[in-house]
Amino acid sequence: MSQSSEGLPKPERPPDPLNAEHVLSWGRYPRAEHRQIYKPAWNDQIPEILNAAPPGGLLPFGQGRSYGDSCLNAGRGLVQCGRLNRILGFDESTGVVRCESGVALCDLIDVFLPKGWFLPVTPGTSFVTVGGAIANDVHGKNHHCAGTFGAHIHQIALHRSDKGLIFCGSRENPEMLRATIGGLGLTGIIAWADVQLKRVPGPWIDAESIPFRSLKTFLDLSHDSNELFEYTVAWVDCFAGSNVRGIFFRGNHAAKIHKKFRPKRGPMVPFELPTWILNRYSVQAFNAAFYAVHLARKCRTIEAYDSFFYPLDTIRRWNLLYGRQGFLQHQCVIPETKLEAFEELLDLVARSGMGSFLVVLKQFGTAPPAGMLSFPRPGLTITFDFAMRGERTLALMQSLDEIVQKSGGAIYPAKDARMNPAVFETSFPSWRSFVPYMDPKMSSSFWRRVTGSS
Repeated sequence: MSQSSEGLPKPERPPDPLNAEHVLSWGRYPRAEHRQIYKPAWNDQIPEILNAAPPGGLLPFGQGRSYGDSCLNAGRGLVQCGRLNRILGFDESTGVVRCESGVALCDLIDVFLPKGWFLPVTPGTSFVTVGGAIANDVHGKNHHCAGTFGAHIHQIALHRSDKGLIFCGSRENPEMLRATIGGLGLTGIIAWADVQLKRVPGPWIDAESIPFRSLKTFLDLSHDSNELFEYTVAWVDCFAGSNVRGIFFRGNHAAKIHKKFRPKRGPMVPFELPTWILNRYSVQAFNAAFYAVHLARKCRTIEAYDSFFYPLDTIRRWNLLYGRQGFLQHQCVIPETKLEAFEELLDLVARSGMGSFLVVLKQFGTAPPAGMLSFPRPGLTITFDFAMRGERTLALMQSLDEIVQKSGGAIYPAKDARMNPAVFETSFPSWRSFVPYMDPKMSSSFWRRVTGSS
């Protein structure tokens, strides 16, 4: 590795915990109070934090971009890893970067995109940590050809309360690596990871948007695009119900062009908006306008990578748009042979009047799961966002779960705040084989909820 943090001074003792601090996930629901919050500045502080914790007393926490409670540990402790954010080395011949778990994806982009390297897989926000991307085995617009983020991890160093610092890769502790990828932070605290970056010609995307009027047309576009386009995804108008309409987006990294790149800097939502602003009529108006604009364009463009991958990142604190009660996201995957299930989901949402302006539809590829609890699998994945309106919202989400269950689908833990143990069992029927790899000091609000563990 060509860069290193060796030789820097390190503290001799772990930081004192902060007490009774509220930490929220990105959905801001549920609201959990934590007994202890540790904020280590160096990896050398982690072992003593682990040693002092009771069984099930800790959970690593990155940027809190999980939508539900998989990053929360109500009544117990969190280890915030945001200050463990050093790039430790980079091999310019292979594109492998070694970095601490608190490094954000946007930091990797800032450092390495000017050198011609980009993330192998990226979710819809760049404000997640490498540790969080591994723990949730995030996926992106190129899943059909690149798989998940975890598929591009060569090796990790993992702090365990029972084994100390262990190394996990294809040769050493490979099953622990598979458990940690998608393991929701429950196997220990990642000290550093070796991430394989990929060569790109620059910061531009050759992008195209295509309107469609049925799920069959969406599927045809997906199948036709899989070999020619690295990135594919679609937006769907949830108020169209089973009369599906949407916009299909696809793109590739563009050849080097002589155009100055300037990252987008958008507004910041200054405070929680009143709950009445996001209602059936405002969301319906937004969806109609969004579809009309893209219907009129219907063209290919050269687009900056940040606009293509991270349109919401330009609106800082956009989660406050949903108001004081926050919001819930429902993301599922269902076999593509069950198109009637997607029509049923969309029809249910349209009839509920609780529309979502962020409905995303994507075809997953056939890559084998990188982790034991990885969410992506062959099929179509669809995502809904709903402002939290109490029991009414929870009842709608449960009805969506029932459709997913009877269709042989699964729910994404990183986006969940309320699925019950039966739905989790349907989604991950082999979850018990993961349990032996859990660190005895780790637990989470999500894990206790869906497994009934203490």
